[in-house]
Amino acid sequence: MSVQDYLLFAAALFSVGLYGALSQQSIVMIMMGLELMLNAVIVGAAAFWYFSSPRQADGQVLVLIAVTVMAVEMAAGFAVTTAVFRARDVDMTDMTADLKG
Repeated sequence: MSVQDYLLFAAALFSVGLYGALSQQSIVMIMMGLELMLNAVIVGAAAFWYFSSPRQADGQVLVLIAVTVMAVEMAAGFAVTTAVFRARDVDMTDMTADLKG
């Protein structure tokens, strides 16, 4: 496979994630769309680094750090979403207008 194939896959994954994030009203589905978009960026970056300098592990280390940070960020996001749902029984984005304070 060439770098174009990986970048095409990353673009398709990003497009699906963007559609999912913009078309859904459920907070969890929006977060899943954001997760797909972040995964697409990671796939594109990993493919670019692999094909530009395959002997160096700099890109691989940065991708592992990005995946770790992304997992922590998504866990925190789901924890906040779960806390809001338990406190106010809100699971759709249009119902969060009353959370302003």
